[in-house]
Amino acid sequence: MDVTRTTVPGSGPGRDIVHRLVTRAGRRFGLLVESGGRRRFLVYDSADADVPAQTIVLDQDEADQVADLLHSRPVPDRPADLERRVARLAGAAP
Repeated sequence: MDVTRTTVPGSGPGRDIVHRLVTRAGRRFGLLVESGGRRRFLVYDSADADVPAQTIVLDQDEADQVADLLHSRPVPDRPADLERRVARLAGAAP
């Protein structure tokens, strides 16, 4: 996936940032991260790659839920995996 990151001009002191993504299949979408914490998914039409055909607004807690879904492992599994790795590094486990 190709990802580019751009600061939105004139977005103020907190700076809004837009991440533009292109999948291997050529599908385009983006994520606008606003300085206030809100996120906007930007879905582009293949006809016009500069203007979003659809925008989906997410509050910060909603964005956290989507991020959790996109991870390869659920959040509760990660600390246990980290503990196993630390124990292995310390020589306490095989």
